Amino acid sequence: MQKNINIKNRRARFDYEILDTYTAGIVLGGTEIKSLRLGKASISQSFCEFNDKGELFVINMQIDEYSYGGHYNHKPKAERKLLLNRRELKKLQKEVTTSGNTIIPLNLFINDRGLAKMNIGLAKGKKLYDKRETIKDRDSKRNLARIKKSFNN
Repeated sequence: MQKNINIKNRRARFDYEILDTYTAGIVLGGTEIKSLRLGKASISQSFCEFNDKGELFVINMQIDEYSYGGHYNHKPKAERKLLLNRRELKKLQKEVTTSGNTIIPLNLFINDRGLAKMNIGLAKGKKLYDKRETIKDRDSKRNLARIKKSFNN
């Protein structure tokens, strides 16, 4: 079993501009948390959505079936409830409905007490030219680091 579980959504910061971040708990069943502790999860295609009651759910998050689960195993792509304060939920719901922003998972981790937590971000979609700018900045930083390394040696 791995010691530190930290599953990241690498596409999130490339496709979206993150406006605000929150840490939310996740409601998980027995085989889900066991599979998560083995590192068998993916949040790359997932997003968050409110239901009719004002509760926040993460949709399309993949937690692979637990290999020793047997009959009591879970569904890999079930909707999972996120736990936030009521004040935070109301603020997020207002931002999503009025300004057209979206909520995306940034990373999934297990804290010191052994509880599964997820960092979520209130995000605004980037345009194509913003993505090109991000790629150009990344390449220039990489070239600058390469020049500094060769200069120091």
